This record gives sequence, structure tokens and C-alpha cells, in this order.
Amino acid sequence: MHDVVLSELRRHGPVLPVVLLVALLALPVPAEDPAAGGGTGTVADAVSALVVAHCLVRLVRERRRPLTRTAAVLLGLPVVGITVAAFGASTAATGVAGAARYLQIFVLVPAAVLMLVRDAAHFRLLAWSFVGLGLYQGVIGVHQNLTGTGASYMGEDIRAVGTFGSTDVMGMATVVSYGLVCALALAFRPGAPRQRTAAVVCAGLLTVPLALSFSRGAWIATAAACAAVLLLAGVRRAGQVLLAAGAAAVVLVAGLGVGSAMLQERLSSITQVTDTPDQSVTDRYTMWAASADMWRGHPVTGVGLKGFPEHRDGHASLALSSGSDTAGAGSGFVRQPLLSPHNMYLLVLSEQGLLGLTTLVGGWAALVVCAVRRWRRQRPRRGRPGGAHLDCALVACGLLVWQLIDFMYADIGGPSTVLLAIALGLAAWWAVGARVRPGEAGPR
Repeated sequence: MHDVVLSELRRHGPVLPVVLLVALLALPVPAEDPAAGGGTGTVADAVSALVVAHCLVRLVRERRRPLTRTAAVLLGLPVVGITVAAFGASTAATGVAGAARYLQIFVLVPAAVLMLVRDAAHFRLLAWSFVGLGLYQGVIGVHQNLTGTGASYMGEDIRAVGTFGSTDVMGMATVVSYGLVCALALAFRPGAPRQRTAAVVCAGLLTVPLALSFSRGAWIATAAACAAVLLLAGVRRAGQVLLAAGAAAVVLVAGLGVGSAMLQERLSSITQVTDTPDQSVTDRYTMWAASADMWRGHPVTGVGLKGFPEHRDGHASLALSSGSDTAGAGSGFVRQPLLSPHNMYLLVLSEQGLLGLTTLVGGWAALVVCAVRRWRRQRPRRGRPGGAHLDCALVACGLLVWQLIDFMYADIGGPSTVLLAIALGLAAWWAVGARVRPGEAGPR
């Protein structure tokens, strides 16, 4: 038994630091000063730097080619826009801090994950770590809802936020969404009935904390990502998973009593935000308009990294409030300043201009194209259930779809942002890593 454990540790050794990084997001998040804009960093941020260093050490020791040409171009492309925008920041310190954050999330950590993942077994281990983290945070979130110890929502402390607290209400929703998408995709692994059963059960359970997060953006992104996974998996086999997950969601959510009425009201509000928007929606529309106005003034390079808060008041209308109110989940009342437009595309457009938007979003779009091209080799056909790595293809495509849609309602910020970097690394491994050849265990 001891030899088996040691053998497994050696086998998965390269990605164990990444698994540890995912596990660290289960720790309670210390309260931050809202005025600081979340720029003080977390333990996960520090460990992500160690993961990058661990990757560099392994590359030096093994003396192997770190990236394919395609991967180097796609992951290195954002450096151009980030560097130019850093020089346009209001101060050198602001430019360096902003560039470090963008490079960490969109270049360094994804590249490290891509290089540390050696085969499909490593990939699946990280995907299951996403599921495990989502279940852990989800259990805490459901407990918060049932006991009234969550974040404040409509005058009651019932919003599920996990260990992220009321100042980061999107943290748990993001983690649970990642876990749900991964679980659904893992349910289509050929030749692994136990994994398929466990994945279906996990996906059904994760729908509950996702619903109790009351995050409309996460709901929309998850619905789209799950639809993409089911479509890519094949309609016939996907129908079984869809029915099972839907039945589990109906049974579990129906048992929440009063919460179901609030969920229906929140769902109906998705189509009503343009008719009678509340102040949070008004603030979001106002900041979106301010971002577009900033871009029109600096179309090529933007106003500089971390320049949105400084230029916000000069471009926003009087409809913008002074901040958003948060409370509950162990924290008192906090008035959070509005430091971003809550739209990643508009944030990049306003701070980095067309140059930054083209290099960053262009790289993401190329990853989607490459991931779908490799999925075609694994896709189910008539008389064939799908390739041995179909679940890996579905995880990569599902995570990319979720993130690109969620960026319409959110941007980077908070501890869960590190998980975004790992997800991009997983997607990049499938999209632009070494190709799968017949008879191999997976991309090497």
C-alpha cells in the first residue's frame, strides 16, 4: 500500500503544487480594506508565484522544450498590450502593479499549468480538484443559506458566499460554476462508469449552491457552458445526463421552501433589468458607458492600467451611486467603492485600448478555435461513443465558454481569480499542447 501511494505521488508530482493552489482557495479569506481595491494579494497569489518557480526549476532540470510555437504565441501575445498600457499608467508603481497582476493571471500561471500537465491523468486530477473545491464551498454556502449566516440579500443574510465573505459575493459562484462544468464534462469519460456516476451526482449537487449564490451572471454563463458541453458530447448520450441532473436539481431546489420564491424572482429579473433596473444594474450600465467613453478618448492604448477608478467620475453620468452596500457572512456593513465596470472586455478596452483588447481577447478566441479543432478528433460518431479523451476536450471547451460569457458581467478581482488562471492553463494544454496520437495516454 505504501509503495502504491508513493508511486501515485511520483506519477502526479508535477501537478501536485497546482492541486495545492486550488486547495488553498478553501481557506477563509481575510477582510480587506475596500479602498485598497483588492490589491494587497492573498496566500493563493503567493503560492501561484511558487508554482511558476516550480515549473521553471523542472524545465531547467529536464532540459526540454517548454512550449509549442502556437502556445508561445497565444500566451505571449497579451504581453504586448499589457506592457504598452503599463507605460500609460498614472504612476510607475501603478503600472508595475497592474502589469504584474495581468501577467500573473493571463500569462505566467496558465503557461506554468500547461507545462506541468503532462497527460490526461494530470488533467483529470486538476479537473476533479475543481469539483472538490466547488463541493466544499457549496456545502458552506448552503449552510449559510439555511442558517441565515450568509451575505445580505433583500434584507436577509441568506446569500451563499462560502468562505469568500460578503465583499466577494462572486467568489463562491465562480468556484461552484467551474466545478459544475468540470463535473458535467467528466461524466462523459468513455470506459469509466464509476467516474461517470460520481460526476453526474456532483454536477447535480452543485446546482444547489449555484442557485443560492443569486448570481445572475454565473447562472447565464453556466447554462451556456453546460449547453456547449452537452452539444459537443453528442445529443443521445447527453440527454441522459441532462435528465439526471435536471431531476436532481428540481428535487433539491424544491425542498428549499421560501428560497425557491426568491430564486424565481431572481430568475425573472434577468429579463426585466432593462425595464425597471435596480441601483446595482443602473450602476453597471453607467460604468459600461463610462468605459466606452474612456476608450473613445484613448482608442489605441487606453487610459493605462488601473486607470478606470481615476477616470471614472470624469466620464460617468450622475446616475452612478457612490458605491455598493455589503453586509453579513461574518462582516459588518461595508460601503464598497465601484472600482471597475464589471465587464472584462470593457475594462480592457478602457485601460488598454484596441491594442490590449485585440491581443488579449484574440488569444482567447484562438484557444477556443484550437480546442474545438482537437475536440473533433474525440467527438462521438455513429457507432462510436467518443475518443478516450472526450472528457478532457469537454472540460477545456466548457471552461472557455463559461469564462468568455462570464466576462460580460464580471472582471478579474478577488482570490478566485487565481482559479481562472489555472482554468486557462488547462484549456491551453488541450488546445495547443502536444497532439494526442493513437495508443498514447494523452498529450505529452
